[in-house]
Amino acid sequence: MPVKLTSQDIYDLKRQGYSEAEISKAISELEKEELSGLSSSNISTPTQASSFSVRNNDDVAKLQLELNDILEQTEHILSGDVVVWKNGKREWQSNPKPEENTLSKEGVRKIMLELQNYVNRHIIMGDYDIQDIKIIMKDYGKKLNNLIFMKYEELGMDNEAKRQEYASLCMNIVNLVYGSYSRAKDGQERDSLRKMMNIQGSYQAQGMGVGGMGGGITLNTQGQKSRGVLNPMRYIAGKYV
Repeated sequence: MPVKLTSQDIYDLKRQGYSEAEISKAISELEKEELSGLSSSNISTPTQASSFSVRNNDDVAKLQLELNDILEQTEHILSGDVVVWKNGKREWQSNPKPEENTLSKEGVRKIMLELQNYVNRHIIMGDYDIQDIKIIMKDYGKKLNNLIFMKYEELGMDNEAKRQEYASLCMNIVNLVYGSYSRAKDGQERDSLRKMMNIQGSYQAQGMGVGGMGGGITLNTQGQKSRGVLNPMRYIAGKYV
């Protein structure tokens, strides 16, 4: 059965950095897989896979995990959590004096909700020139400043001591967003990732047994199954899971 994508699907994929050739290739692989019977019920799919979180290799997945770690650490810091060590491992624990936290839980939630729109792989995999970044950062700085200034009590900054953290809080968050856009300057993060994927693809192709004494090609069907499960076309709005 042919795989059909809506114009919105194609738009979303291109916005995430996929070319028309990459989209067509992924669709073709899925259709061939279904025809060959590889898309059977005994192949388990990730239960929480997000749209295009994984490609033919795990480079994009690693990038997403890195960003998730950054956001998780930021949320802990904004929440006033403290680091403790248990059995040689670092853990976050709630501040034993929560009344001293600069932000309330609602304040952390509101700021993190905004921050996730600026620190994500779609931004980092984008292509921005320095002027674009300056304009975006100026607008974001104003937006963040207005949010805290207009709702500081609602955010938990309900006394003078907490409000003294105003400038430091704004600066740290703005710097985090700036770091996200800096990685996308002139598309350098996207280009770097694609080069890495091309290099890995070359090594994988060499390891598939091309040539040999008989001059034929040895296909790794187990590899095809694994790759088929991770085909990004499966995860567009959950259509092909």
